[in-house]
Formats: sequence, C-alpha cells, structure tokens
Amino acid sequence: QVQLVESGGGLVAAGGSLRLSCAASGRTFSTFAMAWFRQAPGQEREFAAGISRYGGKTIYADSVKGRFTISRDNAKNTVYLQMNSLQPEDTAVYLCAARTAETVVRIFGMYNYWGQGTQVTVSS
Repeated sequence: QVQLVESGGGLVAAGGSLRLSCAASGRTFSTFAMAWFRQAPGQEREFAAGISRYGGKTIYADSVKGRFTISRDNAKNTVYLQMNSLQPEDTAVYLCAARTAETVVRIFGMYNYWGQGTQVTVSS
C-alpha cells in the first residue's frame, strides 16, 4: 500500500511555470514507477509524463514534450513535474500515480495507486 499526496497546483498566466510535487508514504518509494496524468472537465484522463523506478527512463506525451520535465528523489519519496510555457489547454486536475513495476507506461489502468489530484489553471 502507498499513499500519494500532490501539491503545487494553482493559477498561472499563459507562458508561466509551476512545479508539482507528489509525496509518497507507506512503502519503499523505489518500488514504484511513477507517472503524472491529467484530466480536464468532461475529458478522459490523459497521460502526461512518467519515470522509471530509479529515474533512468522518462517518457512524455507529445503535447507536453519539451515543456514538462518529470523527476524523482527516492531519498525524499517524492516525484516532481516541472511545467514550463504553460498554455490554457494545460488546465486540468493533475494526478500522481504509482505502479509496482520497473517500467513506466502510458495506460492509466496499469497504475495501482493514485493521489487525489491538484488543480492547475492557466489563464489566457
């Protein structure tokens, strides 16, 4: 079992930046591949970025590649999402997810644990 708590969301103007954090507790953090998903109102949950257990591999959705950076600090049991050049279409609830495997994948059904989410709103 693992508990995930996101923080760092908020309101930002287009072109601005935010850094999201997801703190994990309950099990050894390096057990999990981690990911960030996002869900806008009326839309399906969408993969944004993922990172393998020890950070050796990262993957991104095409829509965020070059603007978002995922990283993790296993000593602090935390995964981060640095978001730059934010646009109104990035507005969504951002959710942290954990998967008990080495590999990181884009399919939300393959993640075992989820946080409650943090709202990101980008104004035009």
